[in-house]
Amino acid sequence: MKKNTSNQKIQVVIIIILSLLLAACSFNKQVLGPKKLSPTVKEFTIKTFTDTFAVHLPDSSNQIIFTKNGGDIIDLGFSIENVFFKDTNGNILNGWFLKPKNQTPKITLLHLHGSGKFLGDHYKHIYPLAKNGFQVFMFDYSGFGLTQGEASRENIITDAVSALEYLKTREDVMGTRLVIYGQSLGGHYATVVGPLVQNNIDGLVVECAITSLKEIAGYRTPVIGNILMKQGYHAEKVIRDFHKPVLVIHSMEDKDAPFYMGKKIFDAANRPKEFYEIKKPHCCGPIYNANEISEKIKNMLKVNSKE
Repeated sequence: MKKNTSNQKIQVVIIIILSLLLAACSFNKQVLGPKKLSPTVKEFTIKTFTDTFAVHLPDSSNQIIFTKNGGDIIDLGFSIENVFFKDTNGNILNGWFLKPKNQTPKITLLHLHGSGKFLGDHYKHIYPLAKNGFQVFMFDYSGFGLTQGEASRENIITDAVSALEYLKTREDVMGTRLVIYGQSLGGHYATVVGPLVQNNIDGLVVECAITSLKEIAGYRTPVIGNILMKQGYHAEKVIRDFHKPVLVIHSMEDKDAPFYMGKKIFDAANRPKEFYEIKKPHCCGPIYNANEISEKIKNMLKVNSKE
């Protein structure tokens, strides 16, 4: 009888361990949550905070067109070029290059978007800066949207470095100042990528970022989140190796990435640095504070708006 009881206890322990391992696997995969698009897609719908647009991907031209109301072409004030480039793994990545029409940009932003979905969903969080005269290159990580490959934390870093290498080959980027602008999960990885490429960029903007995946998992799912989530990089540690200007933006009203995480990242960063406290929901800085953020980036780089 005792032997049977002992065997049953061992079986229960094994079942618990296996369940935790499976749950951890699932929990970690949910961090990214990409939305894949069919390679043959020609049109899809996206929503900003004020409008719904039909997005038309080009056949021969590389320019993306936005329409609404059944077909009226929208003048966005900037062009959107549909771009494909390779990462160091040989995967083909998809990006959008937003370029102002009526002014010569002095600053190019490499946008690292947050987790989940694809760049069409994250467009609304960054496009106001293109209206303010910045060139913005946003792209999908491996396994997202039209980008090939497998979604993984490691591939985000590889993809970001590859995106920067691609930008450096463009004539319309040469002569501009280069800044990585990361939001949410992208803000977290901006602190990881920044030190790796700091000789090729001029600054870093980190908005509504999390300190680490393990810490945010514990915040959102107390106790069990800390157990199931792999630690990975910690923004507080890696940003200490970055020695160019840093702008940290975080909202007091952010319910997805708590305000204290932004402060911890800022406190760990080297000077010169600035913390910009804002309001409104997660990743909405450029929506409600585009002018202020634009000026802070220019001041960070000592770029004169009137030149």
